[in-house]
Amino acid sequence: MVLLNRTLIIFCLLLAQVGFAQNTHLYTPPQTLNHDGWLTSGLSEQRIDTASIYKMLYSLRAQEHQIHSIVLVRNNRLVLEEYFGEGTRQNPHDLRSTTKSIRAILMGIAVEKGFIKSIDDSIFDYLKSHAPEKNSIAQKQQISIRHLLTMSSGLDCNDWDKNSLGQEDKVYRKKDIIQYTLDLPLINTPGEKAAYCSMGSILTAEIISQASGMSIDSFAKKYLFDELGIDHYFWGHTSKKQVIPSAKRLYMTSRDMAKIGQLVLNNGQWNGKQLVSKQWLTEATKPNVKITGMDYGYFWWSIPFKVNNQTIHSIMATGNGGQYIMIFPSLELIAVFTGGAYNSEADKAPFALMQNLILPAVRH
Repeated sequence: MVLLNRTLIIFCLLLAQVGFAQNTHLYTPPQTLNHDGWLTSGLSEQRIDTASIYKMLYSLRAQEHQIHSIVLVRNNRLVLEEYFGEGTRQNPHDLRSTTKSIRAILMGIAVEKGFIKSIDDSIFDYLKSHAPEKNSIAQKQQISIRHLLTMSSGLDCNDWDKNSLGQEDKVYRKKDIIQYTLDLPLINTPGEKAAYCSMGSILTAEIISQASGMSIDSFAKKYLFDELGIDHYFWGHTSKKQVIPSAKRLYMTSRDMAKIGQLVLNNGQWNGKQLVSKQWLTEATKPNVKITGMDYGYFWWSIPFKVNNQTIHSIMATGNGGQYIMIFPSLELIAVFTGGAYNSEADKAPFALMQNLILPAVRH
């Protein structure tokens, strides 16, 4: 991934040009709330250089941008919580494709609970409501759940190619998106090549739903969100037409997004309880395939940052518009961003903040 594209370079220059005087009034430690379970702390107590963070906050308040929130967690402590524009602590934000990464966690739970025997099973062992009716029907039986999770189903489904028949916006216009997706042509052998395919994520959610006998929202509530104390969220979609539950995206607060990050950082544990296995998360967050040259796991990205001549590994959930859960295991750090830069290069601005101000401020 080329992090410093044109938009990021401009953003970095703006940061450098804004005058700055260190002012402690720029920063207030996050408020401790009795209901959400987060412990809070100041930046310096968790070995984060305040000068860099103050500069970031000053710059963000002095210029126009489309970042709606920034939340930082270090050593299991909430240390920064800032909102801009329409962002607020109370309002759940549209996570867009960050929902995919949460679906990967839900699949791990479904396997552990015995609803799914193996992710190497054919998807049609669990999709009982639909079957392909067109295009190499027999060969499609080879498509496994693993292929969906790694976006290597072989179907003509690529959100980043406007000519792809399975491009996301085209599929949502169809009456039955599950049937349409299953009827797409196979253009590669399953497992041979990966391409970014949102419909594979929707099939994954539908498999969990049909295997468990629960809608995906009910499954997530029972086995994940209730356990994490996440109760202020909803599922929705920007489409004006009615969509099936498996096709809906999550809307969640920034604090609760950070809980997802902390769960991954804690190898699946929350408050001493194992919600999803360490082995599953290790597999889900390690590089399994490459999509346009970038390492990808089970709906989780693996993206390196270069800071002070060192490479810092990150595990990342990403969503259109600037929705990110960034996890840095070596630093015990989680960064959450939400934003409104939909379909714009400006949604990469959080990378500039991480690269130039936040990561250099974090002390080992």
